[in-house]
Amino acid sequence: MRIGELSERTGTPRRLLRYYEEQGLINPDRCQNGYRTYDEGLVDRVMQIRGLLDAGLPTRLIKQILPCLDKPRVIHFSDATPEMLATLEQERDRMTERITCLTRNRDAIAEYLDVVRDNHSSDAATSTP
Repeated sequence: MRIGELSERTGTPRRLLRYYEEQGLINPDRCQNGYRTYDEGLVDRVMQIRGLLDAGLPTRLIKQILPCLDKPRVIHFSDATPEMLATLEQERDRMTERITCLTRNRDAIAEYLDVVRDNHSSDAATSTP
């Protein structure tokens, strides 16, 4: 497939796909005319990359663990160094902190919305003749 189709299927801008290629995260084939062609498997790979980036992992770390991902959500990492494991543990702990903070903020917003909606419903009910 061409870059436009991969972009559309993954919701990833073309410029970002080119960046992933520059960083060595994806490797499209090249036709004789120089056009990039993207294998069907790169759809899942791009989604993995986006998920890892959204989780806050830097591209340098993603590049190191991508070879261990053979399909979404399955990781094989038999040759992990102690340094890599420590880095991944730090990233996991950082994500956990972010999740806790986001959950707290989400709950506060939900509570605020409930109060505002209840007050709005009460105001509407008392103003109706």
